[in-house]
Amino acid sequence: MSKNSKIVFNGIITENPIFVQLLGMCPTLAVTTSLKNGIGMGLSATAVLIASNVLISLLRKIIPDKVRIAAYIVIIATFVTIIEMLLNAYLPSLAAQLGIFIPLIVVNCIILARAESFASKNSVGKSALDGLGMGLGFTAALAVISAVREFLGAGTLFDIPVYGKVITPPSIITMAPGGFIVLGCLIALINYIVSKRKAVSK
Repeated sequence: MSKNSKIVFNGIITENPIFVQLLGMCPTLAVTTSLKNGIGMGLSATAVLIASNVLISLLRKIIPDKVRIAAYIVIIATFVTIIEMLLNAYLPSLAAQLGIFIPLIVVNCIILARAESFASKNSVGKSALDGLGMGLGFTAALAVISAVREFLGAGTLFDIPVYGKVITPPSIITMAPGGFIVLGCLIALINYIVSKRKAVSK
């Protein structure tokens, strides 16, 4: 596997922001009540990650060390504002569903962490790939959690009924406790699979 592929793979699998690093829990638990919301939030964060990583990497030698965090937040906030305006203009229903969690991308620890730990120390190309990998990992995790919660809690996928009126879905899955339950079960499953693979490789 090439170095560039490893950077992308790292964000999607090895250091997945949600399932491995447990970052960004607030939007993860809040917006994953439907698959549409999860994917929308994930792609929005991915766009901000890539754009902010690229700009921070370009400016990394110019930004004074004493104000770097403040500068990173201004850069991230600029791209978040652009994404929010685009969503309001072209996808108003999705923007209404995501609500305050789009502006809160500014303080999402995933984005600020990648700016500080990677983009500020690497080239533009690698920073863009890191943003892509982390963004895709975040989006994939949100999509999985959203799909499970929507399917079990509402009996739908993309708001399309899956099993009709045959089964009454447990609505608790789409509520806050259900988010914790689904997230915990998925993390446990992933850790089990990883431990089994490590045992086999030995």
